[in-house]
Amino acid sequence: MSEESYIQNLFAERIGGKQFGKDTTLYKFEKIKRAKRKAKKENPNTELIDMGVGEPDAMANNEVVETLCEEAAKPENRFYADNGIQEFKDAAVEYMEEVFGVTDLDKETEVNHSIGSKPGLAMIPSAFINPGDITIMTVPGYPVMGTHTEWLGGEVVNLPLLKENDFLPDLSSLTEEQKEKAKLLYLNYPNNPTGAGATEEFFKEVVAFAQENDIIVIHDAAYAGLVFDDNEPLSFLSIPGAKEVGMEIQSLSKSFNMTGWRMAFVVGNPKLVNAFATVKDNNDSGQFRAIQKAGITALNKPEITEKTAEKYSRRHEMLVEVLQDLGFDAQKPDGTFYLYVEIPEGTEDGREFANAEEFGQFLIKEALISAVPWDDAGSFIRFSVTFRAEDQAEEERIISEIKNRLSKFDFVF
Repeated sequence: MSEESYIQNLFAERIGGKQFGKDTTLYKFEKIKRAKRKAKKENPNTELIDMGVGEPDAMANNEVVETLCEEAAKPENRFYADNGIQEFKDAAVEYMEEVFGVTDLDKETEVNHSIGSKPGLAMIPSAFINPGDITIMTVPGYPVMGTHTEWLGGEVVNLPLLKENDFLPDLSSLTEEQKEKAKLLYLNYPNNPTGAGATEEFFKEVVAFAQENDIIVIHDAAYAGLVFDDNEPLSFLSIPGAKEVGMEIQSLSKSFNMTGWRMAFVVGNPKLVNAFATVKDNNDSGQFRAIQKAGITALNKPEITEKTAEKYSRRHEMLVEVLQDLGFDAQKPDGTFYLYVEIPEGTEDGREFANAEEFGQFLIKEALISAVPWDDAGSFIRFSVTFRAEDQAEEERIISEIKNRLSKFDFVF
């Protein structure tokens, strides 16, 4: 075989073409992984506090696990599920009514399951995007729908989420040409990574914007149940007119500690749900029926999410207090398990941070604290309160350790 196989010339341009696999650029998460490995090797006796993990620290509810075990043993659950079992769709619609007050969903035509929200978001552009069409995305954020838009020959227009606008996108900043070419608007609230929540007023603005410009709204509600204090769970579909312009994707991963189970559902406009189901039918054969049955158990127990939110709320308050004491402008988020904080300019001893990536590397190397940097719209660091802790006493110990480590540095803001 030649030194370089003919295969190297056959990769699609969307993933790099002939240069696929040759790019030596290290991306953010790979840099974090390498820095963590090096820090642990150089400090074998020091605990690395990982606050970059974007998934729950807890196991799924025992009743959910028991349901999976029971249903997995039933022969009738071994078959393909295709576009989902009706019982799961029924439970999803009932969950939307109980938790979000969405009362007008049809169980037959306005709901469909998905093998997690990530594949769902990846498939949606295939139903709508032709070459030259635009998907409006928010940054920083989850890029999957934008990636697939570009792979289909579409274009992505990014709207920055800025602190001065409460991390809501400014829809008025779009040009007439962009609005004319746009087909999809992707939103995610409560938001990853900012933790910001949407308001009813903002969602009403979104509905009006979509109606005026013939744009489809896709609301990623992965964290919708994880809200704190006076914030109530808010669905885009609870807004008058929303179902006429959009679709929401709900995930069991974050709200029910079921990340690896890969269980989600889309709800909303029947034409949109049907289009999604058509694309999905050509991508997969459905999630294992036993997992769908376990998902029903979860959806019937929204108190699981409420208890989880209480834990994250408590951890946020402790972490915010520590960071504020150190000079950070840290504010408890509306929801999610993410705390999004502006980085310092440097330290009193002359160290400067040009961007969040530099600060993130500094935290790992100097304090053995791992977090995720974001430089898309300002320089921020994202802490996740999903660090492993068995009880409140362990939470307090870890937060105290974070304070001790960071107190060694005099940060300049």
